[in-house]
Amino acid sequence: MAKRGCLHRLIAWCSRTFSDALGLCAAAAIGIVGGLGIYTLGYSGFTNYLGNDPTTCAQCHAMTEQYDGWLRGSHKNVATCNDCHAPHDNIISKYANKAENGFMHSLKFTLGNYPENIQIRPHNRQVTEAACLYCHADLTDQIRNDANHRGENLSCIKCHDGVGHKR
Repeated sequence: MAKRGCLHRLIAWCSRTFSDALGLCAAAAIGIVGGLGIYTLGYSGFTNYLGNDPTTCAQCHAMTEQYDGWLRGSHKNVATCNDCHAPHDNIISKYANKAENGFMHSLKFTLGNYPENIQIRPHNRQVTEAACLYCHADLTDQIRNDANHRGENLSCIKCHDGVGHKR
């Protein structure tokens, strides 16, 4: 006798699990929540956020100032938002960071508590600092190994905070 496929086992499990009234209500709730979630993701254009186009980051009014500053800044022709604001160590941490930031942005907009003057969160500050060191390793290695700075935890954006987003 041939083994039943995964799809057949899933259908059999669903038939057993959702056969009574409570099961049907649970199935309907799962369907409604799942459907609304898929609709919301599609409506929001979430697939745009998987790419590197800076105009995606400027879709909301909160990032207009940062986008305009990037257009005037020295990094416009050499770096996109992800080059400075997403981890460079591996693709999983890059997209995990993007997902977490996207969730937090959506949550703040949905709840209406997005500040007018946005501030970088501590984790994102660390990501941005790491990006500076990644792209400018030759220069930063010289600075960090200089006798005046050896052993110090230097911050690039403490002095150069307007470089990516010219003010």
